[in-house]
Amino acid sequence: MIQTTYESTHQQRYRQAGGAWDLPPLDVLLSARADHDGGAELVDGVTGARARADEIGATAARWLAANGVRAGDAVAWQLPNSLAAVALYRGCWRLGAIAVPVHHLANRSELDAVAAAVSARVVVTAQRRDEVLAGRVTGASTDRVWPAHDEDLRHAEASDVAAVLFTAGSTGHPKGVLHTHQTLGYKARLMPSVHGLTSQDTVLMPAPLAHISGLLNGVLIPQVVGMTCLLMPKWEPAVALDLIETYEVTFMVGPPTFFVSLMNDPSFSRSRVRSLRLISTGGAGVTPAFVERAANELGARVKRSYGSTEAPTVATSSVHDPWIFGRDFDGRAVGQAELRIGDDGELLVRGPEVCAGYLDPADNGTAFVDGGWFRTGDRATITEDGWLTITGRLKDIIIRGGENISVTEVESVIAAHPLVAECAVAVSYTH
Repeated sequence: MIQTTYESTHQQRYRQAGGAWDLPPLDVLLSARADHDGGAELVDGVTGARARADEIGATAARWLAANGVRAGDAVAWQLPNSLAAVALYRGCWRLGAIAVPVHHLANRSELDAVAAAVSARVVVTAQRRDEVLAGRVTGASTDRVWPAHDEDLRHAEASDVAAVLFTAGSTGHPKGVLHTHQTLGYKARLMPSVHGLTSQDTVLMPAPLAHISGLLNGVLIPQVVGMTCLLMPKWEPAVALDLIETYEVTFMVGPPTFFVSLMNDPSFSRSRVRSLRLISTGGAGVTPAFVERAANELGARVKRSYGSTEAPTVATSSVHDPWIFGRDFDGRAVGQAELRIGDDGELLVRGPEVCAGYLDPADNGTAFVDGGWFRTGDRATITEDGWLTITGRLKDIIIRGGENISVTEVESVIAAHPLVAECAVAVSYTH
């Protein structure tokens, strides 16, 4: 069984009654909306197939149970964004099993390495996708008896590990990031109010559901709110324009390259994206010049956000802040997240959404410092009133004449030139 590997004394206060982690396991949290009005609707952007998340999650739970999965077991899968991928998340959480998604472009050896690292009970690939949605059982003992009622399948505890997400990080070797029902549930419940989302919104999700952004914005938030999630298996700007126009998409999350390619597509017009209301963007290439261009051409509020696999969306601007703050800053701390600048200008983060450690406990030693602070590896500045600006990675520094120059600062200056659409600055060291 995979268990949490890090928790500080500071974090224990989140468990108190009324604290940030005083919430039910994810399946119960997400089902609450379904009990109200049917819950989130999922739409396959390729086939147009529709499903309710709660319903296909229950089917997936029964399929997993029939294949021998029990509470505490790890289930790995490698699927593009699809109904089946969402169903597996929900199926795992209903059983109290641990979801371990693998990027759909990873090679077989990478999939095998992940499955071995977590001792996966079941590994699902595209060849078994239809089994998950239909509830068919292949290769399992036929004498297994399914519980009579879906409620009998629920065995998760809120403090259990809910998902292991793999990230290369700054060390070069993949690290399994442990998130519990509490860390993910807290974030899922908080962000709709920060973004101003309601059940009337529709999100287009091309970012992989195997990454924290896809998991948060394509699985968790839509199901907490009861909104529609439109799933894209891969990014294609022309297809995205069709989907935005047809389904009247209001919300998108992604890196700048998505939106630059959208605006540069020959079929782009302002009228085709008139439904867009909010765009949250982060990562490399987010500059004030990009945000201003995207806001003007897409006709939506565009704002910068900051987070990582270990500490998802800890900073952004809210719908109540002047739009200019979303242009010029990477946000400020949301909810109970705390930000501070440590040694060498490194950004440190702590809060209820910070992961519960790494699969390999040895990785915790360099990632966390006393008091539950997570070392992001990013350089940053914070204004007196809390506005954050990421200035680069610790290693991405240009030294000229004894002065440190931020890569991000250089990129911002270049990107502001009217003839530059996109840019990236790389640092090369010679000895």
